[in-house]
Amino acid sequence: MDASLVLRTVPLLGSVPEADLRALAAFARERTIPKGGVILSQGAPGDALYLIRAGQVKVTVIAEDGREVILSVLASGSFFGEMALLDDEPRSAHVIAMSLTTLLQLRREDFHARLRSSPDLSVALLRELSRRLRRADDTITSLMLLDVNGRVAHLLLELAREEGGDGHSRIARRLTHAAIGQMVGASRETVSRTMRNLVLRNVIEVTRRDIRLLDDAALRRAAQQG
Repeated sequence: MDASLVLRTVPLLGSVPEADLRALAAFARERTIPKGGVILSQGAPGDALYLIRAGQVKVTVIAEDGREVILSVLASGSFFGEMALLDDEPRSAHVIAMSLTTLLQLRREDFHARLRSSPDLSVALLRELSRRLRRADDTITSLMLLDVNGRVAHLLLELAREEGGDGHSRIARRLTHAAIGQMVGASRETVSRTMRNLVLRNVIEVTRRDIRLLDDAALRRAAQQG
């Protein structure tokens, strides 16, 4: 697929003029990362934005007790590392390939050159950063106020929303119960019981390829119970 078409699928760049997309596509460099490969390391210098052309990655941090905490799982069409385009701070998390992954890399110096000549691109960047801040606030509230059932429901709704659906939504990302547990702060066993209960109540359907949300209203009720 043409690089500019890949860039168009990224929310950050969805509303910018075609000329900006083509200019950025000309700067993009393709990288292929094997499953388990470390793309970014927490604390390392950051100087590029990455777009996932194909594959899936996890964004993680290491807790003080040595546990891996998954902040997010990103699939084709997502992006990460955008803060490195705006400041000189070290990377705030590890990013690891969960499958064979193809990336497009945009360096800070190339992105800045285009930002200086394109107000539309600047506004789109601010809008996306605001959206991510709101999502972080929601996640913090969820972890503080909800039980495990509520946190799992909140996560499923958020993942489905990111994939663009309301009602009978589909989550195509391949997430183990252990990964979900790391994302909501619960054990794999507790998540397994919660997911099994949701399946038995016909709230969700789980297959080898996806998770389907059959009753969004039930999930929203669970996600609102403090």
